[in-house]
Amino acid sequence: MTATYRYDVEVLHLLVSPAHAYFGRARQGAADVPTTDADRVDLVSGKGIVGDRFFGKAAHMDAAVTVMAVEALEAIAAELGSAPFDPLLTRRNVILRGADLPPLLGGEFALESHNQVARFKAGRPAHPCAWMDQMLAPGAHKAMRGRGGIRCQVLSDGALYRGPAVLISPVPLDPARAGAPTLLRSSRLP
Repeated sequence: MTATYRYDVEVLHLLVSPAHAYFGRARQGAADVPTTDADRVDLVSGKGIVGDRFFGKAAHMDAAVTVMAVEALEAIAAELGSAPFDPLLTRRNVILRGADLPPLLGGEFALESHNQVARFKAGRPAHPCAWMDQMLAPGAHKAMRGRGGIRCQVLSDGALYRGPAVLISPVPLDPARAGAPTLLRSSRLP
């Protein structure tokens, strides 16, 4: 990947959970599973985040890590007249501030933190599940459509840290659009 554009962002949360809390639990209700909001996560190329529920799962190799802009949650809470949401309830792995994510779909990007570069391929949108109405607020599922983040494949071994970071993109991004609703804008990547 040729790094053309660099954007200062902040990694607010790094969620790691060894089990699913919502998936396949329509009748039982959300599971109480151990979840860590880590200061650092270890990444393995082609597998994901060490210790996470999607790590090394064949069905999720191209989408093992979910990345979301916290601005989307802030906007959704305001639209629904709700108190701010706990970002960890969305079960997204990486919550960023200041990242315009949809233009990255279909291409590679990187996050640099603590002098380490973590490379990803943004494969597809991270669609919300119906659980968002129960876990966040009534109407959150619909409001989160088109701004639930992106599902990514890990392309490099290394680590990602909470705190200041740089998003490295091959396409221009508009940080002012971080978390803005989108109709799943098509990728501008070659």
